[in-house]
Amino acid sequence: MRAICKLFFLLTGLFATLAAAPVTAQQQTPSGSDPSSTEGALFLLLPVGARAVSLGRAMTALEGPESAFWNPAGLAGLSHSQVMLFRGDNPVGPATAISTLLVRRGVGTIGLSYFLLDGGSQELRDADGNDLGTISVRNHLGVASAAARLGSRVNIGLNLKVIQFRFSCRGLCTDAGITATTYAIDGGIQFIPGDSTDLPLRIGATIAHLGPRLQVRNAEQADPLPTRIRVAAAYDVVSSFFDTDQINGWVTVEVQERMRTPRSPSLYLGSEFTAGGTDRLALRAGYVVGDLDQENGARVGLGLRHERFDLSIAKSLAVSTLTGETEPVYVTFAVHF
Repeated sequence: MRAICKLFFLLTGLFATLAAAPVTAQQQTPSGSDPSSTEGALFLLLPVGARAVSLGRAMTALEGPESAFWNPAGLAGLSHSQVMLFRGDNPVGPATAISTLLVRRGVGTIGLSYFLLDGGSQELRDADGNDLGTISVRNHLGVASAAARLGSRVNIGLNLKVIQFRFSCRGLCTDAGITATTYAIDGGIQFIPGDSTDLPLRIGATIAHLGPRLQVRNAEQADPLPTRIRVAAAYDVVSSFFDTDQINGWVTVEVQERMRTPRSPSLYLGSEFTAGGTDRLALRAGYVVGDLDQENGARVGLGLRHERFDLSIAKSLAVSTLTGETEPVYVTFAVHF
């Protein structure tokens, strides 16, 4: 436990120093403009994980393996090590993620995760229609996570991130391509204010994507990361009426705001009803309100756990302004060991 705490303080101090200069040097967003238009690496705002999608992204106060991409403090509640795979098709391209999470009881959880957003490929031709090559766009995210439980009521967690945008061209290209890399941290906490049997309430808070600007071409054109602050509360309404561990019904409410230009908060609502012990069935639903970074509307999902296997499926019912259709199904599959 001491080693993990020391790691938190050391890494937080290091990255806070790295992030300070870009934040203070940032120019103010012109009045009336959309702040997200001046931010880089916007793929960080895409939902990762079928459970997260079905809960409308209201994940900050909840525990689970998908917390590696939301609030790392939620990893402290894991009881088993596991490998998790995620697949989803966003309007901007297919997304794939993998996480390996190692749990040591009484100490905490560490993990490594990787997320890829494939922006696709396109043929490059000259004015006469001659084939010059193929251009492709890829966004990469690597995450190292650490989480621990302090006593019986507090979870803390930290993510260290490597973020990379890569534009490449193969063939007779006049532009050799662009690779831009930066770093960021997520820091989170979860708190149970009272005895969970008397007051089944969880409170969570996190700051996400805090780090130096993403410099694609030069320092003058570097864009700040989409740093966000999230605060959430989750309440088990079923436990208020039934004294059983076989049935749970969590309702969670979350607010997200930009750290640099706090003027357009987003609201996320989620609900998850589960039944069973080792083998469980979960029904999920969520709703997104006022988010400029994704479509408003409802989401639904289903979760199944059997022995060492977890399967989650989610569907967004919101209609994309890019495609005019609802998004395809998201799937997460995990194996415990």
